[in-house]
Amino acid sequence: MLDANPVQRPVMERSLAFKTEDGAELVGRLYRPSQRPFAAVVLNSATGVPQTFYTHFARWLAAERGMAVLTYDYRGMGRSFAGPLRNVQADMADWGIRDQVAARRAIRREVPDTPLWVIGHSLGAMLLPNQPELDDVVRVIGVASGIVHHNDHPWPYRAVALNFWFTLGPLATLLWGYLPGKALRMGEDLPAGVFWQWRRWCTSREFYTADLGPRLPAPDWTSNATVRLHAFTDDDLIPPAQTARLARVYGVEPVVIDPKTHGLGNVGHVGAFSRKNRAIWPVLLEG
Repeated sequence: MLDANPVQRPVMERSLAFKTEDGAELVGRLYRPSQRPFAAVVLNSATGVPQTFYTHFARWLAAERGMAVLTYDYRGMGRSFAGPLRNVQADMADWGIRDQVAARRAIRREVPDTPLWVIGHSLGAMLLPNQPELDDVVRVIGVASGIVHHNDHPWPYRAVALNFWFTLGPLATLLWGYLPGKALRMGEDLPAGVFWQWRRWCTSREFYTADLGPRLPAPDWTSNATVRLHAFTDDDLIPPAQTARLARVYGVEPVVIDPKTHGLGNVGHVGAFSRKNRAIWPVLLEG
Protein backbone atom coordinates (compact mmCIF):
# COMPACT_ATOMS: atom_id res chain seq x y z
CA MET A 1 0.00 0.00 0.00
CA LEU A 2 1.00 3.65 -0.29
CA ASP A 3 2.97 5.22 2.51
CA ALA A 4 0.66 6.52 5.21
CA ASN A 5 2.50 9.87 5.31
CA PRO A 6 4.39 10.25 2.02
CA VAL A 7 6.75 13.18 1.63
CA GLN A 8 5.37 15.50 -1.04
CA ARG A 9 8.09 17.35 -2.93
CA PRO A 10 7.45 20.12 -5.45
CA VAL A 11 8.03 18.78 -8.97
CA MET A 12 9.70 20.73 -11.74
CA GLU A 13 8.83 19.68 -15.29
CA ARG A 14 10.18 20.62 -18.67
CA SER A 15 10.34 19.35 -22.22
CA LEU A 16 13.58 17.68 -23.27
CA ALA A 17 14.57 17.00 -26.89
CA PHE A 18 17.47 14.71 -27.75
CA LYS A 19 18.81 12.79 -30.71
CA THR A 20 19.57 9.14 -31.30
CA GLU A 21 22.90 7.98 -32.67
CA ASP A 22 21.34 7.59 -36.13
CA GLY A 23 19.90 11.12 -36.09
CA ALA A 24 16.26 10.70 -35.08
CA GLU A 25 15.00 13.49 -32.80
CA LEU A 26 12.99 12.37 -29.80
CA VAL A 27 11.01 14.56 -27.45
CA GLY A 28 10.56 13.72 -23.80
CA ARG A 29 9.60 15.30 -20.52
CA LEU A 30 11.85 15.52 -17.48
CA TYR A 31 10.33 15.46 -13.97
CA ARG A 32 12.59 16.50 -11.09
CA PRO A 33 12.01 16.89 -7.36
CA SER A 34 13.04 20.20 -5.84
CA GLN A 35 15.90 18.54 -3.94
CA ARG A 36 18.74 16.47 -5.37
CA PRO A 37 17.24 13.20 -6.71
CA PHE A 38 18.48 9.98 -5.22
CA ALA A 39 17.91 8.14 -8.52
CA ALA A 40 17.55 9.00 -12.20
CA VAL A 41 14.84 6.96 -13.95
CA VAL A 42 14.28 6.50 -17.66
CA LEU A 43 10.78 5.20 -18.34
CA ASN A 44 10.57 3.18 -21.56
CA SER A 45 7.05 2.98 -22.96
CA ALA A 46 5.15 -0.02 -24.27
CA THR A 47 4.57 -0.40 -28.01
CA GLY A 48 2.21 2.31 -29.21
CA VAL A 49 1.70 3.87 -25.76
CA PRO A 50 2.44 7.63 -25.66
CA GLN A 51 4.54 9.13 -22.89
CA THR A 52 1.56 11.12 -21.63
CA PHE A 53 0.06 7.86 -20.37
CA TYR A 54 2.82 7.70 -17.72
CA THR A 55 2.56 11.33 -16.54
CA HIS A 56 0.91 10.67 -13.17
CA PHE A 57 3.26 7.80 -12.36
CA ALA A 58 6.29 9.95 -13.25
CA ARG A 59 5.03 12.81 -11.07
CA TRP A 60 4.49 10.38 -8.20
CA LEU A 61 8.06 9.08 -8.52
CA ALA A 62 9.38 12.64 -8.41
CA ALA A 63 7.06 14.03 -5.73
CA GLU A 64 6.88 11.11 -3.30
CA ARG A 65 10.02 9.09 -4.08
CA GLY A 66 12.50 11.86 -4.87
CA MET A 67 13.47 10.55 -8.31
CA ALA A 68 14.23 12.40 -11.53
CA VAL A 69 12.22 10.77 -14.31
CA LEU A 70 12.45 10.99 -18.09
CA THR A 71 9.46 9.93 -20.16
CA TYR A 72 9.65 10.15 -23.96
CA ASP A 73 8.06 8.98 -27.19
CA TYR A 74 9.72 6.64 -29.65
CA ARG A 75 10.42 7.99 -33.14
CA GLY A 76 7.24 8.47 -35.19
CA MET A 77 5.01 8.62 -32.11
CA GLY A 78 3.45 11.22 -29.85
CA ARG A 79 5.66 14.26 -29.29
CA SER A 80 8.41 12.63 -31.35
CA PHE A 81 6.11 12.49 -34.39
CA ALA A 82 7.67 13.80 -37.59
CA GLY A 83 5.09 12.81 -40.19
CA PRO A 84 3.55 11.92 -42.45
CA LEU A 85 3.61 8.56 -40.71
CA ARG A 86 3.74 6.56 -43.93
CA ASN A 87 7.16 8.11 -44.55
CA VAL A 88 8.58 7.28 -41.12
CA GLN A 89 11.33 4.67 -41.38
CA ALA A 90 11.31 2.85 -38.06
CA ASP A 91 11.00 -0.67 -36.72
CA MET A 92 10.91 -2.36 -33.34
CA ALA A 93 14.71 -2.56 -33.23
CA ASP A 94 14.87 1.23 -33.61
CA TRP A 95 12.43 1.71 -30.74
CA GLY A 96 13.80 -1.01 -28.49
CA ILE A 97 17.51 -0.44 -29.07
CA ARG A 98 18.49 2.96 -30.50
CA ASP A 99 15.73 5.08 -28.95
CA GLN A 100 16.04 3.52 -25.51
CA VAL A 101 19.84 3.88 -25.48
CA ALA A 102 19.48 7.54 -26.51
CA ALA A 103 17.06 8.16 -23.63
CA ARG A 104 19.56 6.76 -21.12
CA ARG A 105 22.26 8.97 -22.53
CA ALA A 106 19.95 11.99 -22.28
CA ILE A 107 19.11 11.49 -18.61
CA ARG A 108 22.78 10.83 -17.80
CA ARG A 109 23.59 14.26 -19.23
CA GLU A 110 20.75 15.95 -17.34
CA VAL A 111 21.22 14.13 -14.02
CA PRO A 112 24.86 13.06 -13.80
CA ASP A 113 26.47 11.16 -10.94
CA THR A 114 23.14 9.69 -9.82
CA PRO A 115 22.17 5.98 -9.66
CA LEU A 116 20.42 5.07 -12.91
CA TRP A 117 17.19 3.05 -13.00
CA VAL A 118 15.26 1.74 -15.99
CA ILE A 119 11.53 1.15 -15.72
CA GLY A 120 10.24 -0.59 -18.81
CA HIS A 121 6.64 -1.29 -19.74
CA SER A 122 6.26 -4.26 -22.12
CA LEU A 123 8.67 -3.42 -25.00
CA GLY A 124 10.37 -1.07 -22.55
CA ALA A 125 12.11 -3.97 -20.76
CA MET A 126 12.06 -6.60 -23.49
CA LEU A 127 15.23 -5.66 -25.37
CA LEU A 128 17.46 -4.38 -22.57
CA PRO A 129 19.56 -7.59 -22.69
CA ASN A 130 20.27 -6.79 -26.38
CA GLN A 131 21.53 -3.27 -25.65
CA PRO A 132 24.97 -1.73 -25.02
CA GLU A 133 25.94 0.78 -22.31
CA LEU A 134 24.29 -0.85 -19.31
CA ASP A 135 27.21 -0.84 -16.88
CA ASP A 136 25.89 2.07 -14.81
CA VAL A 137 22.29 0.83 -14.57
CA VAL A 138 21.68 -0.23 -10.97
CA ARG A 139 18.05 -1.31 -11.15
CA VAL A 140 15.69 -2.61 -13.84
CA ILE A 141 11.94 -2.81 -13.24
CA GLY A 142 9.96 -4.54 -15.96
CA VAL A 143 6.18 -4.24 -15.99
CA ALA A 144 4.05 -6.61 -18.11
CA SER A 145 7.06 -7.43 -20.29
CA GLY A 146 7.68 -10.76 -21.93
CA ILE A 147 8.38 -12.83 -25.03
CA VAL A 148 5.08 -13.93 -26.54
CA HIS A 149 3.70 -15.99 -29.47
CA HIS A 150 0.14 -15.55 -30.68
CA ASN A 151 -0.82 -19.00 -29.38
CA ASP A 152 0.30 -18.04 -25.86
CA HIS A 153 -2.69 -15.73 -25.35
CA PRO A 154 -5.64 -17.21 -23.47
CA TRP A 155 -9.03 -17.41 -25.13
CA PRO A 156 -11.03 -15.35 -26.04
CA TYR A 157 -8.24 -12.77 -26.43
CA ARG A 158 -6.36 -15.18 -28.69
CA ALA A 159 -9.06 -14.71 -31.33
CA VAL A 160 -8.46 -10.95 -31.23
CA ALA A 161 -4.70 -11.46 -31.61
CA LEU A 162 -5.09 -13.87 -34.53
CA ASN A 163 -7.37 -11.44 -36.33
CA PHE A 164 -4.95 -8.57 -35.66
CA TRP A 165 -1.82 -10.38 -36.87
CA PHE A 166 -3.25 -12.27 -39.84
CA THR A 167 -6.16 -10.20 -41.16
CA LEU A 168 -6.97 -6.75 -39.84
CA GLY A 169 -3.44 -5.50 -39.10
CA PRO A 170 -1.79 -6.53 -42.40
CA LEU A 171 -4.69 -5.33 -44.56
CA ALA A 172 -4.94 -1.96 -42.82
CA THR A 173 -1.17 -1.41 -42.90
CA LEU A 174 -1.01 -2.19 -46.61
CA LEU A 175 -3.91 0.18 -47.35
CA TRP A 176 -2.81 3.11 -45.17
CA GLY A 177 0.95 2.73 -45.40
CA TYR A 178 1.07 2.56 -41.60
CA LEU A 179 -0.95 0.80 -38.90
CA PRO A 180 -4.01 3.03 -38.26
CA GLY A 181 -4.38 2.00 -34.64
CA LYS A 182 -6.64 4.92 -33.73
CA ALA A 183 -9.08 4.21 -36.56
CA LEU A 184 -9.12 0.53 -35.59
CA ARG A 185 -9.57 1.44 -31.90
CA MET A 186 -6.45 -0.58 -31.16
CA GLY A 187 -4.15 2.07 -29.70
CA GLU A 188 -1.91 4.59 -31.41
CA ASP A 189 -0.96 4.70 -35.08
CA LEU A 190 2.34 2.89 -35.74
CA PRO A 191 4.93 3.13 -38.52
CA ALA A 192 4.61 0.25 -40.98
CA GLY A 193 8.09 -1.03 -40.19
CA VAL A 194 7.22 -1.28 -36.50
CA PHE A 195 4.07 -3.26 -37.24
CA TRP A 196 5.69 -5.69 -39.66
CA GLN A 197 8.63 -6.51 -37.40
CA TRP A 198 6.38 -6.75 -34.35
CA ARG A 199 4.13 -9.14 -36.30
CA ARG A 200 7.07 -11.26 -37.40
CA TRP A 201 8.28 -11.66 -33.83
CA CYS A 202 4.89 -12.45 -32.31
CA THR A 203 3.96 -15.00 -34.97
CA SER A 204 7.21 -16.99 -34.71
CA ARG A 205 8.14 -19.40 -31.95
CA GLU A 206 11.73 -18.16 -32.45
CA PHE A 207 10.52 -14.60 -31.75
CA TYR A 208 13.26 -12.16 -32.86
CA THR A 209 15.96 -14.77 -33.62
CA ALA A 210 15.71 -14.29 -37.41
CA ASP A 211 16.47 -10.57 -37.00
CA LEU A 212 19.53 -10.90 -34.78
CA GLY A 213 22.52 -9.16 -36.30
CA PRO A 214 24.13 -5.70 -36.45
CA ARG A 215 20.85 -3.81 -35.91
CA LEU A 216 19.52 -6.19 -33.26
CA PRO A 217 22.37 -7.67 -31.20
CA ALA A 218 21.87 -11.03 -29.53
CA PRO A 219 20.89 -10.87 -25.84
CA ASP A 220 23.83 -10.95 -23.45
CA TRP A 221 22.79 -9.89 -19.95
CA THR A 222 25.92 -9.42 -17.84
CA SER A 223 24.82 -6.37 -15.85
CA ASN A 224 24.98 -6.42 -12.06
CA ALA A 225 21.74 -4.42 -11.86
CA THR A 226 18.94 -5.59 -9.60
CA VAL A 227 16.17 -6.87 -11.88
CA ARG A 228 12.49 -7.37 -11.10
CA LEU A 229 10.07 -8.38 -13.83
CA HIS A 230 6.42 -8.04 -12.83
CA ALA A 231 3.62 -10.02 -14.43
CA PHE A 232 -0.10 -9.77 -13.70
CA THR A 233 -2.43 -12.72 -13.42
CA ASP A 234 -5.07 -10.96 -15.54
CA ASP A 235 -2.75 -9.88 -18.37
CA ASP A 236 -3.99 -11.58 -21.55
CA LEU A 237 -1.40 -9.87 -23.78
CA ILE A 238 1.68 -10.96 -21.85
CA PRO A 239 0.64 -13.80 -19.51
CA PRO A 240 2.96 -14.63 -16.59
CA ALA A 241 4.45 -17.63 -18.43
CA GLN A 242 5.72 -15.29 -21.13
CA THR A 243 7.23 -12.95 -18.58
CA ALA A 244 8.99 -16.03 -17.19
CA ARG A 245 10.42 -16.67 -20.66
CA LEU A 246 11.99 -13.20 -20.68
CA ALA A 247 13.08 -13.60 -17.05
CA ARG A 248 15.26 -16.55 -18.10
CA VAL A 249 17.19 -14.18 -20.40
CA TYR A 250 17.86 -11.95 -17.38
CA GLY A 251 18.61 -14.91 -15.13
CA VAL A 252 15.88 -14.02 -12.60
CA GLU A 253 12.49 -15.27 -11.47
CA PRO A 254 9.41 -13.21 -12.37
CA VAL A 255 7.22 -11.57 -9.74
CA VAL A 256 3.60 -12.53 -10.38
CA ILE A 257 1.01 -10.14 -8.97
CA ASP A 258 -2.67 -10.90 -8.43
CA PRO A 259 -4.45 -7.52 -8.44
CA LYS A 260 -7.10 -8.80 -6.04
CA THR A 261 -4.52 -9.21 -3.28
CA HIS A 262 -4.05 -5.43 -3.42
CA GLY A 263 -7.76 -4.67 -3.45
CA LEU A 264 -7.78 -3.86 -7.16
CA GLY A 265 -10.01 -4.85 -10.05
CA ASN A 266 -8.49 -5.28 -13.49
CA VAL A 267 -4.88 -4.31 -14.11
CA GLY A 268 -4.20 -6.32 -17.26
CA HIS A 269 -1.46 -5.19 -19.63
CA VAL A 270 -1.53 -1.41 -19.22
CA GLY A 271 -3.44 -0.72 -16.01
CA ALA A 272 -0.45 -0.78 -13.67
CA PHE A 273 0.28 2.85 -14.57
CA SER A 274 -3.30 4.07 -14.15
CA ARG A 275 -4.07 6.37 -11.22
CA LYS A 276 -6.94 4.13 -10.17
CA ASN A 277 -4.37 1.38 -9.58
CA ARG A 278 -1.80 3.53 -7.77
CA ALA A 279 -1.91 1.13 -4.83
CA ILE A 280 0.33 -1.11 -6.94
CA TRP A 281 2.99 1.57 -7.57
CA PRO A 282 5.01 1.02 -4.36
CA VAL A 283 4.91 -2.73 -5.05
CA LEU A 284 6.67 -2.15 -8.37
CA LEU A 285 9.57 -0.45 -6.55
CA GLU A 286 10.07 -3.14 -3.90
CA GLY A 287 13.19 -5.31 -3.76
